[in-house]
Amino acid sequence: MILRQWRALAHRNEALHYIEHLRTETFPALQAIPGFVGAAILSRALDAGVEFLIETRWETLTAIASFAGADAEAAVVPPKVVAMMIEYDDRARHFEVIEFK
Repeated sequence: MILRQWRALAHRNEALHYIEHLRTETFPALQAIPGFVGAAILSRALDAGVEFLIETRWETLTAIASFAGADAEAAVVPPKVVAMMIEYDDRARHFEVIEFK
């Protein structure tokens, strides 16, 4: 299994909108991709805004490429999400899951 991580800092007043976007648009689209296993939304309040760490789990890098394209580490950030963010990673990180309980 492969874990994909992506980090962003949202404007405080956009944090709930971003969570709603993930729940209603992103995650349903991911569930339709063969090889998608699951996802998590992690957040913490900072002085500058709300930081998010989005983790998705995949069976293979090939499955991730079905979502992200040929450059599997490229971040997939729709324009409406860009407007919600103060900053965000241009690249996602992938880790091989050794153990998950």
